[in-house]
Amino acid sequence: MKLFIILGAIHAFIAVALGAFGAHGLEGKIPAKYLETWQTAVTYEMFHAAGLLVIGILAGKISSPLINWSGWMMFAGILLFSGSLFILSVTQIKMLGAITPIGGVAFLASWVLMIIAVYKHL
Repeated sequence: MKLFIILGAIHAFIAVALGAFGAHGLEGKIPAKYLETWQTAVTYEMFHAAGLLVIGILAGKISSPLINWSGWMMFAGILLFSGSLFILSVTQIKMLGAITPIGGVAFLASWVLMIIAVYKHL
């Protein structure tokens, strides 16, 4: 599905841009602990951007709602996991950290759905 390839490429771009911003624009402006949190968000966004690219390619070979759900769960995971960590890093509002595990569960579900779809259909 072309949409997941586009979303993957967009998020890879965003991960590179936010990684550079964190390294050059936030250094000295936020505590080191939050720079590490920022980097974690960048890393997970990039890995899952690549995952979206894989899902997009698989969607062209597998006709299953499982692969579609996998893509949407991965996209939601990026927004919830990485997004919450980016916001937490710059605002230092610790309650935002409660959102992060929801994104992590979305990532896990996405990978499981991909495994099942590939196992059943390839």
